[in-house]
This record gives sequence, structure tokens and C-alpha cells, in this order.
Amino acid sequence: MWVAGLLVVLGLMVVIGVALLFASFGDGEPDIRDNSVLLLKVAGAFPDYVPEDPFASRFLGRDDQSLTRLLSEIRKAKADKRVGAILLEIDMTMIGWGKADEIRDAITDFRSTGKPVYAHMEYGTNKEYYLATACDRIYVAPIGDLFIVGLAADVMSLGGSLDKLGVKADFYQIGKYKTAPEQYTRKEMSEASREVINSILDEFFARYVNTIAATRKKSAEDVRALIDNAPLGAWEAKAAGLIDDAKYRDEVEDELKKRLGYKDADKLRKVKQSDYARVRPESVGLGEGERIALIFASGPIAGGASNDGSAFSSQSTGADTVVKALNDARDDKNIKAIVLRVDSPGGTSYASDVIWHAVERAKAQKPVVVSMGDVAASGGYYISATASKIVAGPSTITGSIGVYAGKPVIKGFYDWIGVNNEYVLRGKQAGMFRETEPFNADERAKFEGMMKSFYYDDFLPKVARGRGRDVEYVDSIAQGRVWTGAQAKERGLVDEFGGLDKAVEIAKGLANIPADKGVRRVVFPAPRTFLQQWMGGGGEDAASVKAREQRAAFESALPEDMRRALRYLSILENMKRGETMAMLPFDLQIK
Repeated sequence: MWVAGLLVVLGLMVVIGVALLFASFGDGEPDIRDNSVLLLKVAGAFPDYVPEDPFASRFLGRDDQSLTRLLSEIRKAKADKRVGAILLEIDMTMIGWGKADEIRDAITDFRSTGKPVYAHMEYGTNKEYYLATACDRIYVAPIGDLFIVGLAADVMSLGGSLDKLGVKADFYQIGKYKTAPEQYTRKEMSEASREVINSILDEFFARYVNTIAATRKKSAEDVRALIDNAPLGAWEAKAAGLIDDAKYRDEVEDELKKRLGYKDADKLRKVKQSDYARVRPESVGLGEGERIALIFASGPIAGGASNDGSAFSSQSTGADTVVKALNDARDDKNIKAIVLRVDSPGGTSYASDVIWHAVERAKAQKPVVVSMGDVAASGGYYISATASKIVAGPSTITGSIGVYAGKPVIKGFYDWIGVNNEYVLRGKQAGMFRETEPFNADERAKFEGMMKSFYYDDFLPKVARGRGRDVEYVDSIAQGRVWTGAQAKERGLVDEFGGLDKAVEIAKGLANIPADKGVRRVVFPAPRTFLQQWMGGGGEDAASVKAREQRAAFESALPEDMRRALRYLSILENMKRGETMAMLPFDLQIK
């Protein structure tokens, strides 16, 4: 058995060694001919950042698709004289409106060179079409449809379900609009929630309509009428002027050949995104110069290690990981500035405060610029507030400066299933978080005092100091209120509009790097390869990783609404430990 085991291990090492050698010798830069067309696809989930791993991509079929990678390919193609155009293949996406704006900005920047971008869709909904409007020409397959039916916000309430289960949510919130507990206590939206959501929808819809009107040369009234008459077939969309033609993919390539001056007999020179990813930025004059650190805080904020995400799990922001990255970047003399990318609805107050402190210390030594993604709210705003500058998209969801906490009271559920739960206590407050009893008057006073202390003594003053405002003003625009990036900028919560690229440029300026000099973006912490993760050493024990992956795999098999309900219930479970939550008041999805 020992011999057999040794042979298996040696065999694995040989296979891995050969694979690594093959990968290292086979991953040179591709041969790209002049006047080539870069094929880029926008589909599915687009996390901010996924560590690129040629080995896992080549041999295991892992998808390294991310917003950072897409923007990098567009940025390289802009500088690459061999690339004559981009053909953007747009399929169903799961990005938010903030990332959609970033992609549109990158396309617009590429087009400033005079190089065209053509978009092709088989069909598309609001967001897919919104992306396409940034391109020179839009094509939809002849049998395709445009489901540009307008925007809808979906808010889930669990009050009725918990009532049936005999579960009561005993909560306290600070802020008129910090309505997160309503997810567990009500069967419908409150007027405060409805006011905020209507405000956000009005702004998003106006921007959506005006963007279509400007790019397709129509009046806003005409666009609204077309939306009210949607969905539209490809030929209807062409007749209405929403697209340029109804064509199949090969026919679009023929159009590009004409645009680029190919001869009829010539074959279109196409470059796949996976191949173009092997083009080093330095080879096209990018990625050289002083170093700027990129640190990603993606997903709900909690203690411990961050999760980069996988096929079955979503990303999360671990305070230990982000704090170490900030400290390392701060102490690295080769790093001239830090860009902290925040795409998070918030999380626990404790973890958020630890990250805030690390940002504060880093800022004392070098510029720290925050780039907000789709959402940077509540705890996500908390960790951003002290930055040197805050950059957000007009459609970023931000603000939500407020807190809530509480506990589930499940005595009714225990009675229903015949469970008797008794507590034997020592200490006056030992029963504060009993799950069978609501807070008594003394417990409630202690609990509410703890929350008020965090909000009034920590959250508000830290935002006020970071934004150069007085506490009273911040409190007036806080109250748990959710703002769009545009609304936040008007109120001084955000400095400038833009995405990750804009944040890097601002960080470059604050670090006194000459405008005509390039910069090199360095990700902290250094990405771990698939083999490093597989062999261990990632900060998490194997049992924890396995348990998380198994739980995530189970959740991924459930319908989306069921997954959302489970996420809400998991937050309810966390609060049994007394954690104060700085999270969005609702899981807002605008489609």
C-alpha cells in the first residue's frame, strides 16, 4: 500500500510538472495580425476581480471572466495598433447598473481612437441593450427580441413566512430609512422603503431613457413610448431605429470586413478574448511605471478571510484579508498609492470598523482612493468614508448610513414542534440573547444603548471627518437612506463619477505621478494559483473550505428567490450572537 501510494503521488507530481511546463512554454503572446477584430463577450456574472490562472483555465476549463479583465482587454486594444475593431457579443448578464456604466465608459473611451465597436445580440433585456447603446452599431439576430420593457424593483418580505413558523423578529434600527428589519417583520414594504425605491427607480429610468434617446437620436418621449410597446422583435426594433439591422453573427462579421477595408475574398482576422488575455500590457505600452496597489472588497463584510468565489460560492469581504492587504500596500515603498475597490452591501459593524481603521492608517502614508462598484452601502460606505477620494458611478447604490440589530424569537416554533428550551442563568444580562424570549425592558435599554453608541459615536463622526462635514449635516442625509451615486455626489458623499480606471487616474495624480507616465497595477494580496489553493496554505483549513463549498453547492441548486430567502435567514442567524449590522435595508434588484 505504501508503494502504491508513493507511486500515485509521484505520478501526480509528474503530471502536474509536465502540465506546468507545457503551460509556461505554450502561453506566449499570440500572433496578432494588423487590422484584427477582438471578440469580447459580456455574459453571466461579472465579479470585480477573479485571480487569473492559466493552468486552471487551460486544463480545468475554469472561467476567469471578471470586470477587471474585460476592462483590461479593452484598454489594451485601444493602445494596440494591430486591433482595428471590437465585436462585442452580448448575452444575458447578471451585472448591476454601476458595472454596466463602467463597461459603457470603457467602450466610449475605445471609440475615441476612431476604431469601431459593433454589438451583436441574439436577444436582450434592459441591461443588455443599455450596454449595446455605447457601440457604433447594434445588431440583433433576425429571430431575436428586445425585452426593453422598463425597470422593476424586486423587494422580498419574509414576515408572513416567519409568522407561520412561529418566529418573531425582535429588532431595533437607527435611521428612518434603515428599514432592513422590515424584511422579517412586515408582509409588505413600508412607506419609507417605497419612497427610497421610487426615488432610485425614477433616477435610473430617466438615465436609461435619456441614454437611449441620445445614442439612438430620438426624443425621450419616443423612447418611453417604445418601452411601453415592448417587447419588440428584431425587425420591429430596426424599424423603430433602436438597432441598426437584424443580422446573424456571420453577417455582422461581413459588415465589419467592409468597415475595415477588407477585400471580398479576405477572411476576417479575429482574436478570441482568451488569446488576447496573453498579450502583456507592456507590449502595447501599458502597465509600466510606478506601482499602484489594487485591493478588492467584494461581497458582504465579515471577519476572517475573504472568499474570491468559485463555481458554487459567492464572493465575500473578510476583514483579516483586506486589513493585511492594506497594511502590506501601505508598508511597501514601491507602492505609491492604493485603490480600494468596494462592491459590498455592508456587513457587521465590527469587521467594517477594523477595515476603516486600516484605511485610515494607510491614508496617513499614501493616497487611498475608493472605487465603488454596483453597490457600496452601509458597511461598504463605512470602509470608504475616510479615503482620500471616493469615485462612484451615477448608478452605484451607496449611502445607507445607519445600523440595525436584533434577534429572532422562536418560542412559537419550538412550541409547534414540541421542543422545550430552558435557560439556567448567572448574571443579570446573561439571557439577553435567549432565542425563546423577547428583550425585557432592561435588556432592551442596554441593547439599544450599544447601537446608539456605535451610530452616534462612531459611524456618523467618522463619516463626517472623512468627508469634511459636520455631524449634524451627515445625520440629516444619513438615517439609513440609500442614494444613487448621482444623488450621493450632490450631497457630498462621493467626489467624482467614474469606475476603476478613473480611480486609478485620480490615485496617480494624488501620488504626484506625471500625467504622461504610465502606472503598473498590482493586486494585493497576490493572487493564489489553483495549485496553491489545492495544496493548501490559503489561510482556511480544508474542512472549512469543504463545508463552505458544500453549502454553496446546495444553495446554487435552488431557485433564485429561495436562495435570497436563505441569505436573509442566515443574516437573522448571525444576529443571534448580538452582532450589529451595517447593511443595506433591502436586497434591491432592479431589472
